[in-house]
Amino acid sequence: MPVTPTPAPRRPHAIRTIGFLLASLPIRLLAFVLTLVSVVLGITTTMLWVGIPILITATSVVRGFTGLERRWVGTMLGIEVAEPVRRPHGRGLLPTWQTRLVDPVTWRELVFVLVALPLGIVEFVAGLVSVAVPPFGIFVAPRIGAMHGELTSSMLGPDRTAQLEARTRQLKDSRARGVDAVEAERRRIERDLHDGAQQRLVAVAMSLGRAQLKLGDDTQADVRELIGAAHHDAKLAVAELRDLARGIYPPVLQDRGLDAALSSLTARVPIPVDVEVTVEPRPPAPVETTTYFIVSETLTNITKHAGADRASVRVTRDADTVVVEIVDNGHGGASVRPGGGLAGLADRAATIDGVLTVVSPAGGPTVVRADLPVRW
Repeated sequence: MPVTPTPAPRRPHAIRTIGFLLASLPIRLLAFVLTLVSVVLGITTTMLWVGIPILITATSVVRGFTGLERRWVGTMLGIEVAEPVRRPHGRGLLPTWQTRLVDPVTWRELVFVLVALPLGIVEFVAGLVSVAVPPFGIFVAPRIGAMHGELTSSMLGPDRTAQLEARTRQLKDSRARGVDAVEAERRRIERDLHDGAQQRLVAVAMSLGRAQLKLGDDTQADVRELIGAAHHDAKLAVAELRDLARGIYPPVLQDRGLDAALSSLTARVPIPVDVEVTVEPRPPAPVETTTYFIVSETLTNITKHAGADRASVRVTRDADTVVVEIVDNGHGGASVRPGGGLAGLADRAATIDGVLTVVSPAGGPTVVRADLPVRW
């Protein structure tokens, strides 16, 4: 698939850029003087405690001028610069100053204000030349404005790490909402199957059963046979729908939790399965569902392919993780292969940031382990 190149940022308008270059110098000069005087005065009087409010005032002055710079760049150059992410601070002068002192945003803004004056002088001269020599203003001034916009974005905008962290949090929140939505949809489908189609088929089966009982001995044999076959098929359909609904979301899991659900599940397995579940407090519903289906599918694979005559299931949790371990005494040799059943379980665990590992040497035993976070 061809990669679409990222479009280059739009170059600022020439006339607006020239106005920006000429009008910025007085603002830069005022910001430089106020900042330098307040910082020097605050540092020299810090031992008297008067310096702390002065230094806080200095950082507030820096914030005010850098905020003005962002808006000014956006208005004149058409380059939007987002606010950086600042560290929150507590109440009072000392906590405020301590937080601002260690906040990288404060130091980047301070450096920008101090550098902006000599930069503003150069840009002011470039603006004068642009007015005197129009071809220079048309072709060079927009490039100077674009470079100034890039400098402002890099020093006064959110740093790359903060942007990536914010994006990561956004994606995790979005994924969590998606997982919850899928979980709710599974429950809805299970309820619809249980309360809708399954109940109708039960009613059909009961009606066919009553009709079959009311048929006399002299009724044609083929009619009785057809009704009997329909009755049998309806009961099979009810059983299959019940298994399907239980597979989508077992009601016992919602009502009584993992311990009861896994005990009910292993009771239907044709080999003995030891179960140990310790998951207090109860984990979120997506974690419970993922745990249930990992155990269910793994036990199905064991009974079909492992040649085992015994298995064990152990589910524990700590503050951050639910750990699922399924062990069997079969012949081993299981592996996570693309498109295989274990790969599907690994993918399911990954939807909630879980990790599935398989240790299965030839001759066994096989250990399937899933580490599932309880928050994401």
